[in-house]
Amino acid sequence: MVAVGDEIPELVIDPVDTEKMKTMAALLQDPNPIHWDVEVVKKLGMGDKAVNQGPNNWAYIGSMLAAWAGGDDKVRNMKVRFLDNVFAGDRVVAGGKVTAVEGDLVTCDVWLARDGDHPVVAGTAVVQMT
Repeated sequence: MVAVGDEIPELVIDPVDTEKMKTMAALLQDPNPIHWDVEVVKKLGMGDKAVNQGPNNWAYIGSMLAAWAGGDDKVRNMKVRFLDNVFAGDRVVAGGKVTAVEGDLVTCDVWLARDGDHPVVAGTAVVQMT
């Protein structure tokens, strides 16, 4: 039984894989070189590692919710804000906490944190628990 205040089991990605970032950029047909060309990232003053795609960061939270709820089809809604970048080689943790339960629908605060506690994505989600 799910209750307000329950914590969703975390999903840890360690490390964010550069090769998977390149694959995602190709699949998304994302022409932005910050996702695979470190020299471009340096020239832009964004550091010295490729920047992960936002959809990847969003998907880490979705995967955490799906694992907890019993399938991708159980995630009914997710609204998030992107707060900061995730870089190749980073360790990120997706987490969440139940804020409301109405019948079989569970509302949660969700987040993705880099290096343990630096928030990079935050928002809410609704999951069907049946």
